[in-house]
Amino acid sequence: MPTVHMLDYVAGNVRSLVNAIEKLGYTVSWVRTPEEVASADKLILPGVGHFGHCLSQLSSAGYLPAIRAHIDSGKPFMGICVGLQALWGGSVEDPDVPGLGVIRGKLDRFDDSDKAVPHIGWNSANASSRALYDLRPESKYYYVHSYKYPYVAGELEAAGWTVATGTYGAQNQFGGEVFVGAVAKGNVLATQFHPEKSGVAGLRVLKSFLTGEGARTLGQEVAGPAPTGGLTRRVIACLDVRANDQGDLVVTKGDQYDVREKSEGNDVRNLGKPVELAKKYYEQGADEVTFLNITSFRDLPVADVPMLEILRRTSETVFVPLTIGGGIRDTVDTDGTKVSALEIATMYFKSGADKVSIGSDAVVAAEEYYGAGRKLFGNTAIEQISRAYGNQAVVVSVDPKRIYVPKPDATRHHTIKTNFPSQTESRDEYCWYACTIKGGRETRDLDVVELVQAVEAMGAGEILLNCIDKDGTNSGFDLELINQVKSSVRIPVIASSGAGNPQHFEEVFEKTTTDAALGAGIFHREEYTVKQVKDYLAEKGLEVRLFERDL
Repeated sequence: MPTVHMLDYVAGNVRSLVNAIEKLGYTVSWVRTPEEVASADKLILPGVGHFGHCLSQLSSAGYLPAIRAHIDSGKPFMGICVGLQALWGGSVEDPDVPGLGVIRGKLDRFDDSDKAVPHIGWNSANASSRALYDLRPESKYYYVHSYKYPYVAGELEAAGWTVATGTYGAQNQFGGEVFVGAVAKGNVLATQFHPEKSGVAGLRVLKSFLTGEGARTLGQEVAGPAPTGGLTRRVIACLDVRANDQGDLVVTKGDQYDVREKSEGNDVRNLGKPVELAKKYYEQGADEVTFLNITSFRDLPVADVPMLEILRRTSETVFVPLTIGGGIRDTVDTDGTKVSALEIATMYFKSGADKVSIGSDAVVAAEEYYGAGRKLFGNTAIEQISRAYGNQAVVVSVDPKRIYVPKPDATRHHTIKTNFPSQTESRDEYCWYACTIKGGRETRDLDVVELVQAVEAMGAGEILLNCIDKDGTNSGFDLELINQVKSSVRIPVIASSGAGNPQHFEEVFEKTTTDAALGAGIFHREEYTVKQVKDYLAEKGLEVRLFERDL
């Protein structure tokens, strides 16, 4: 098998990139010293997280001169995400750390006054009428980043670069910030998006680089569809995974977190096998797949946690982002060894996860944060992981429930006037959302606004917003809750709990500014497929990514 070389440094989930390359018929050889760069033909620099962290690591290990020499030699080079950003002279993310300087200029941060940051999701990479490594205007590609190079028409082209752009911001996705989605020149290709997480569209880009076809056709005039718009509406499939009474791992779902069958036997509800269901949802067009480990498998050695194997197997065939939640905390292994949350997250990233989800521990951390006068300690799981891998790698899963009160000043918490008053005799018209832990079994004196603002300050990059009152009801998302949370933070929010039909997805996208919507039971019970939901959204004029099958 032909070989492609990849730099070996902490870069988040490189397992999926390896799987994508192997799927295309190539093998990966790891470059572990600067001297080995010289023997590489095709070289890939992946990157996730912080510009300064990435460049500082490469610099301290002596890689930067070797990478520049590789590029100058004319041999194929590809940078992905931070690997693209490394080509510039620097970034405001860490002004004191220089980049490779292959391209003049400095990266800037997205403006978060009118949109969530990080920019997470499926967006365009429009290369206009010039060929750029099989990028297609009708396709969508997966981005996850807070920093970008703002596109100025003709600037990079004057220096010989072929450029593809994306647009982020503004309600209709036009008129927002236009940024560089990909650049190519001679032997160099760099993408801000993750091709290994961009489904078939991304595999085409990787194939074009690996075969050399992209370099041969670069910049040629091409005819094709007009450039498309910006960020799509994300539809996420969520799989609650636990061991049943026989010890088998199953995908389950329940009402208000009760996953036991009501019939005789009272066994854990079995809705399918995790790896098989994840592949099915990917092939139906799911934009992301989330695994929530709802038992944590606490009696096993950390290195043998079954979710690691599920991620390894899933990432071999599912080329969209994978999130894993459950048990990501500082812990003690079965042999007495202390294991940090960062070490556990690293195991998950190396097994194929792109993001980790933290639940109950985030509530405890938020309580300590407020108890110390809004002081950050630097040692929470959120802070550990976001510092090493970037905030886009950390999702906080929130499980709130309604507490009704007669008037706003009846509580110290953030209240809303609801259109769905209490069903008790008093018919209270105000409520606040209390945070819960332990799968909703324990309620804390912390409201949802306090929680999401605290975890945003700690470095979380996304909120997975569940709702105990709505879970398992098939009655639609809690729009009031979603709007309250969206108005309280500037990071993306995923709406969860209550989806029962495609109209509920349309409703949440039309009546809130949520960044994504998640379904579970609706898909597991085969009431609707992911494709049916996305087809319905497209019919209603909402921009979605449609699944592509052919390379």
